[in-house]
Amino acid sequence: MTGPVLAVDQGTSGTKALVVCPERGVIGAGFAEVRPRHLPGGLVEADPEELYASVVQAGRRALAEAREPVVALGLANQGETVLAWDPATGRPLTDALVWQDRRAGSVCDELAPYADELRDLTGLPLDPYFAAPKMAWIRCHLTREGVVTTTDAWLVHRLTGAYVTDAATAGRTQLLDLDRAGWSPRALDLYGLTDERLPKVVDNAQPVGTTREFGPEIPLTGLAVDQQAALLAQHVTESGRAKCTYGTGAFLLAHTGDTPRRGGSGLVGCVAWRLAGRTDYCLDGQVYTAASAVRWLTDLGVIQGAADLDTVGGAVPDSGGVTFVPALAGLAAPWWRGDLRGSLTGLGLDTTAGHLVRALCDGIAAQVAELADAAGADLGAPLTTLRVDGGLTRSALLMQTQADLLQRPVEVSALPDATALGVAALARLGAQPGQTVATVLPDWKPAAVYEPRITPDEAEDRRARFRGEVSALLDRTPA
Repeated sequence: MTGPVLAVDQGTSGTKALVVCPERGVIGAGFAEVRPRHLPGGLVEADPEELYASVVQAGRRALAEAREPVVALGLANQGETVLAWDPATGRPLTDALVWQDRRAGSVCDELAPYADELRDLTGLPLDPYFAAPKMAWIRCHLTREGVVTTTDAWLVHRLTGAYVTDAATAGRTQLLDLDRAGWSPRALDLYGLTDERLPKVVDNAQPVGTTREFGPEIPLTGLAVDQQAALLAQHVTESGRAKCTYGTGAFLLAHTGDTPRRGGSGLVGCVAWRLAGRTDYCLDGQVYTAASAVRWLTDLGVIQGAADLDTVGGAVPDSGGVTFVPALAGLAAPWWRGDLRGSLTGLGLDTTAGHLVRALCDGIAAQVAELADAAGADLGAPLTTLRVDGGLTRSALLMQTQADLLQRPVEVSALPDATALGVAALARLGAQPGQTVATVLPDWKPAAVYEPRITPDEAEDRRARFRGEVSALLDRTPA
């Protein structure tokens, strides 16, 4: 089976769809915006019907632009966003609790005595970022009806009638046995979810059903959580390599081969993908606010958008002594303090918008550098390079700052939509079982390579200032 495939990436702030041809590359694209609601107390919700409508709209727009039939469909999802829904009708029973939502902190507090056991079982620390605490919270506070799942299972059911989730997405719940890549009875028991009807865990590339929502009947053959799809598209398929995607948040993943690792330095151990029954694993570190922090500066009127980062930040040589810890939705790995709020210190009457932009770039890049160092520690050797993708990689200022603070080359992908391209490869692999990962992936080459321009001592000084401000936050807000 040859021909183009439709790849749909359902993300936090919108859904991107591409029609990808194996010979000609991207021949059609579509986008539909999603507007999550940020509420007091760290609550973040989305309208499930808006999520589904965005999938259909973006897919139809991409197909209309391509004007060619497709042979398969791939779907990437947000990972830890959950809802309850009626399996008989497909109707949502709750809003979707977005991955950034913190309301399930009370569930984690109650399970604190079992945190080490859960991490050993699932590879994940006890934190409301993951899906299981949100699922348990919904059951305790909203509804006992229907099923409660990550959004991918609901989207797939609405599209095809199947009730499945892929192994990588299941690995983001804290309900998956990391060694077996199957549901853990013990984790389900601890969360009070033993009687739940959970979706079947399937490979990331296999036929799961067909849909007519985009017009003609299309088989759905590829599924993935967004960051793992980007990992695949970046050709990070061997142990010791890593990528970082700069989207709403920034997410660094390092491949660890076919052996699951429980990161000793604060990173998450999880499934990268399962293909033909073989499971690959990765380490995962998260920065909760990247593009969302840029939007925050935009909403304050400091800049007009991400395109201003280079022009406004480039007007000054450095941050002018300003340090920004952009923990606007808390701190994830390696600190795991989602309850913290951000800080902006070192302000003076001479502080300009450029200094704030520089400090924000330093804050994002310093967190990613901490994650890269943690990955190197867990892997037993430092990362040699970092491959990057996502919208914020268009900022030369941020990418140069990243190379400077990391003290490693930063290779910017020439593929602007790595998540969609990764799930397109999975869809092709699922539709053509005789193919290999190497044959279905697009060629990879960097659009730009940023080398460090500052000395290691200067990089360490800037990172030490950032770590000092993080320590001050931790001291002011004891766990």
